[in-house]
Amino acid sequence: MRQINRSLPLKNFAILVMSILLALQVSSAVAGGYDNALKDVKGFNVVFNVSPGNPAFANTVFWAVRNVYQDEAVSSLPEKPQVAIVFHGPTVKLLSSDRSAFDKKDIAEIDKFQDTLRQMKKEGVKLEVCLYAAKVLGIDPATLMPEIDQVGNGFISVAGYQAQGYTVVTIP
Repeated sequence: MRQINRSLPLKNFAILVMSILLALQVSSAVAGGYDNALKDVKGFNVVFNVSPGNPAFANTVFWAVRNVYQDEAVSSLPEKPQVAIVFHGPTVKLLSSDRSAFDKKDIAEIDKFQDTLRQMKKEGVKLEVCLYAAKVLGIDPATLMPEIDQVGNGFISVAGYQAQGYTVVTIP
């Protein structure tokens, strides 16, 4: 006579319940969950202080930067968020039409990054590039993207935005 293992259905049920609970926990994290962070917030202003020069990294990070103002939790605030980005350091190389310093594989990533910046500009994001960094890196200002405002010193821009009440987020 064959024995029936009655604990098997109970184990399967427990695994199913745990899986559902885990999925709910993960989906709430992915869906936002900004109740604490955005409590009583009417809107916000943020300036991103950006310096890394890796094109693939820039594309990964700028998905999140763009999501700051596109996320439904933020875009539904009573006041439209104001976003500025100040580029300095090695990132300035990614803003130039001169690609001679990059490997062929990086060029597609740079094109993607520049396309993202053009779209962000159309969406109202303020973009500024530090000419001091361009000079130090040997980048001709004439090769920089025309969509990006050129400023003498990016640190002055970041400090100015901060003095206007913008929160500074540094992407090292």
